Amino acid sequence: MSDEVKFKVEIMQLEKPKRVPKVVSEQLKGVASAKRMSEMKKEAVSCPVVNKDLAFLVCFACPSFVRRVSGTVDCAGGQGPPQEWIIG
Repeated sequence: MSDEVKFKVEIMQLEKPKRVPKVVSEQLKGVASAKRMSEMKKEAVSCPVVNKDLAFLVCFACPSFVRRVSGTVDCAGGQGPPQEWIIG
């Protein structure tokens, strides 16, 4: 499984939450508690696939997401999130 990891990306803590598209929020309902979701909205990653800072929830819902371990995200580096999920 480790040979499918192309990037290791650090998770950044934000003071204000980044905007997350409704499609992503709806897709992740039931995956995590409301409290955990609100905490994750205040996290961001510098996505190496689209070369932008994205909300962690967008990264979490991305098809290239492999796992999150100790403040880093393992990314498969595929096509990245759909263009309509990228805000800003």
